[in-house]
Amino acid sequence: MSATSSPPGARVASATGETVRRRPTILDVAAAAGVSRGTVSRYLNGGKWVSPDAREAVERAIKQTGYRANQHARSLVTGRANALAFLLAEPQDRLFADPTYAPLLRGAAEALASRQMTLNLLVAGTPKERENVVAYLSAGHVDGALLISSHENEPLVDLLLSHEIPLVSCGIPLGRSDRVASVSVDEAGGAREMVEHLRSRGRRRIAMITGPLDLPGGRYRLEGYREELGPDYDPALVAHGDYGTESGVTAMAQLLERAADLDAVFAASDAMAAGAITVLRRAGRRIPEDVAVGGFDDSGLAVNLDPPLTTMRQPFDRISAEMVSLLLEIIAGGATKSVTMPASLVVRDST
Repeated sequence: MSATSSPPGARVASATGETVRRRPTILDVAAAAGVSRGTVSRYLNGGKWVSPDAREAVERAIKQTGYRANQHARSLVTGRANALAFLLAEPQDRLFADPTYAPLLRGAAEALASRQMTLNLLVAGTPKERENVVAYLSAGHVDGALLISSHENEPLVDLLLSHEIPLVSCGIPLGRSDRVASVSVDEAGGAREMVEHLRSRGRRRIAMITGPLDLPGGRYRLEGYREELGPDYDPALVAHGDYGTESGVTAMAQLLERAADLDAVFAASDAMAAGAITVLRRAGRRIPEDVAVGGFDDSGLAVNLDPPLTTMRQPFDRISAEMVSLLLEIIAGGATKSVTMPASLVVRDST
């Protein structure tokens, strides 16, 4: 059997008589997956026009054969870096403080690893970091960016657009949804479902701790809360936070001062819900007997709170995977579009 026809991973004789292991090729992957060479090539170059079934078959075949692309050769041919950036438009400390970023980062890394591509982590929380990031991206070190936590007036987005950097935003990019692709959960719908759940438990004075109103989660979760309450909406029952635990502490204290008769609180993040629980306990309020508490995200924090937190689950792994697929489609010439996924209610002991 010749080296060109031997099965992937087979040992073949070299010109010196030594036995070597042949490196698997795209043809080997195609044969193992039962698809054409072109389908494998399209998958490796972004996945455009590859069906979900074919995608799964190719991914299995890559693992089975041990195929690895020659990234340097591919870069020379395509002019691409075969890498994407996970770009956080927040101060560096938020990367570790916010429990939602880790699962998004992990999901993006896994989605790229299956395509034998690299993920670069970039943070642009200061003007200098922003300047450095724009220079790095525009130099072609990566092919595009997964934009995380972009505020409405964030100048970074406009800078990246002006340099024609392919982008996909996690969450609707406020004020730029016609120019920037996005993947998000149904923020307003999730908030409506949480309020409906709290009402179904007999709660009538339902307060809310919002996220920043210049982020889509802050704005649209408040919108859903207001819609579901309708004529029962009371602005005195709304306080604002920044998604962090300490802001939940401050906001909950404000709400108790304004409305001592509140019997439920919906926090727009699990971290703020944790802060709210701390304040309620200090005030002698039992959870959920006196005050029910709901959150949003279903981060790892939620199940470890006391009591475990009822929350709206974001499918972080699906969000990351869809962001990667959408960005690779855009890089390959696809259209800018938005994808919305449902959030799901997870009921635990806090309500």
